[in-house]
Amino acid sequence: MPRRDLVLLTDHSSTEGSRQVLAAAARTLTGREPVQLDARHFLTGGSGQIEADDAGGFRLEAGGRTVTAETVIVYEIPPHRRRAFEDFQRRLRGFGARSLGTDAQAWRSATEKDLTVARFVRDGVPHMPSIALREPSPEAAAEAFAELGGDVWARPCVGMGGDDVFHVTTRAQLDAAARHYARAPWLLARDARNILPDGRRHQYRVVVLHGRVVRVVEHVQADPDAPCNESRGAVSTVLDYAELPDGLAESAVAAAASLGLDLAGVDLAAESGGVVFEVNVHPAFGLRGLEQVALPYVAAHLGA
Repeated sequence: MPRRDLVLLTDHSSTEGSRQVLAAAARTLTGREPVQLDARHFLTGGSGQIEADDAGGFRLEAGGRTVTAETVIVYEIPPHRRRAFEDFQRRLRGFGARSLGTDAQAWRSATEKDLTVARFVRDGVPHMPSIALREPSPEAAAEAFAELGGDVWARPCVGMGGDDVFHVTTRAQLDAAARHYARAPWLLARDARNILPDGRRHQYRVVVLHGRVVRVVEHVQADPDAPCNESRGAVSTVLDYAELPDGLAESAVAAAASLGLDLAGVDLAAESGGVVFEVNVHPAFGLRGLEQVALPYVAAHLGA
């Protein structure tokens, strides 16, 4: 039987750094280097190939390399490229790959925030009232803004890292947001009032793996009109599980289950009764991410 490699499949144009952490986890657990392939080869129209081998497994061909594989760790695929990756996900699942990254529908439901909200409504996951918009008239946008109380967050239905996210409290800001998104679908969500006594905004990132919380981080943002993302200046602190406010762990697990994700980075707040903002398919690792997330995530593939 040919040697089967552990393949780490990520978008090599990403600068997030997750693949280096995952490679370190793979080395720790297997004693050898994973084969790193660029996922862009496997986007729709790309040159990457998957085919059966003679031993009942499969081979991956990309970038002039041919790899006999069994386990494929998929990570760090930017949101705007995920639809173009779905056909390969289905093929990977069809070939019986040991992978937690082949559920295209779960990825889509988490990536496209209007679909996320629909799942949360269906399953009773607590979240702030939200309205999806696509090229609304000024009157329709104003009606949605008023319905949500005139204090909302606008975000693209597909985005990353807090980019293109705005706190909207006036009609002028609403009109500017509408012009910014142009023809792209976007979402308005009522503000959760997740403000600390000193005026800073905060929220939690809870990472869930197979229905179990493996990591808790608090994000604190000095600017209450900016999203709580590190890329937008928020400061992150790793917390012990016991420091998470009551009910948030259960909400995070419920959110991951609602979307069908094995691994999920769930953003949520204790204010407004405890609400989920969004769910990340590929949460960034950050401080202590190797031991808390990457090692158990890779181990879950090896034990599948």
